[in-house]
Amino acid sequence: MIDHAKKAGLSQTSEGTRVSTRRIWSTAWIVTAVFMLSNSATPLYVQWQTALGFTNGTLTVIFAAYIAGLLGSLLAAGQLSDRFGRKAVLYPGLLAAVAACALFASAESVGMLLAARLLTGIAVGVIVSAGMAAVVDSGGHSKRQLASLAASVAMVLGAGLGPLLAGMMAQFLAYPVVPVYSAQLIILATAFLVASRLPSRRHPTHGEWKLRFPSVPKHNRLHLAMGISVFAPGITSTSFVLSLGPPLLSKLLHVTSPLVAGGTACIMFLAATGIQFVVKRFSVRTLFLMGSAVILLSMSCLVSAVMLSAPAILVIAAVFAGVGQGLGQLGGLTLISLHVPEHRRAEANAVLNIGGYVPAALLPIGTGFLIDMTSISLGASLFAAVIAAASVAGAVFVTLKFNKR
Repeated sequence: MIDHAKKAGLSQTSEGTRVSTRRIWSTAWIVTAVFMLSNSATPLYVQWQTALGFTNGTLTVIFAAYIAGLLGSLLAAGQLSDRFGRKAVLYPGLLAAVAACALFASAESVGMLLAARLLTGIAVGVIVSAGMAAVVDSGGHSKRQLASLAASVAMVLGAGLGPLLAGMMAQFLAYPVVPVYSAQLIILATAFLVASRLPSRRHPTHGEWKLRFPSVPKHNRLHLAMGISVFAPGITSTSFVLSLGPPLLSKLLHVTSPLVAGGTACIMFLAATGIQFVVKRFSVRTLFLMGSAVILLSMSCLVSAVMLSAPAILVIAAVFAGVGQGLGQLGGLTLISLHVPEHRRAEANAVLNIGGYVPAALLPIGTGFLIDMTSISLGASLFAAVIAAASVAGAVFVTLKFNKR
């Protein structure tokens, strides 16, 4: 009888484990679906640039409109999610993504592209705060690290699949824009379905509650600072590839295929995905130091690709950029999941992403206008020098501060 009871208990535990793991990965699909939209425009930029006649500087502004929307939503989405529950915030974010698809599909001006990118950023801001927090919540106390891995992997996987899908359609279809965003709408519909099955949970507040600039408890500030010091150079590097990679391939390296542009972005984020599975048992300190080193390698390859006019080396630079972002992102999310209390977790995700996306917007914009005034080779080389210096500074900061956390 006792053995039978033990076996029944073990069976229930095993079933609970399977259900918990399945819940983690199904919730992560919401993140993947929206992040597919985030970079789906990358292979289409050259086509829009030719049709509408805008400069590289304008291109980076269009790209950065996404980051402006993202940062704006991050200011509120994390706190609203922690206060009113994940589901209540996810629905408006998904609706913003649907509106962005409609604008992209019918875009006939720079203004429409700006609005579409802005709405995309709002949707992504909701996802990186409320959505990724929902993934971590789904793991409970026992599976926080697996849930952190799932949230991080879902983000970079979606970011890579979106441009691959768009690049394939642009390669083989004469008019790819409407099919690309029609497919994206179907994908978003599945994300709505998953979101509808999330629990409706609210965290009680004591006293008056109001929105404020996102922050974390004082004892968690060093955790976030270390995450940002590595995550920011990584995501700024991938932002360069997403915004200026297609014109760099086309005008300097004479590669005009949208599939190559989309495939490069996809490979970059697949590398970011794969590396996280490889290093999931590494210490956070090791993740951060590896991330800084790989970003330094990426910037060296970027300069080499420009100087030698070698598309293959640019792809290698993109892969290293993806790996660096993946390592920094996984390290930052792991520190948040391990140290930040649940009722401040979405807000902490917002702080991490604000710290990463501000330079990811400003540096590519500055580089785009510098390229318009000088040359692609000079602009890309100066960008690489700034990011290389930031990655070295991040490694030094982590080395000095990690044991004090």
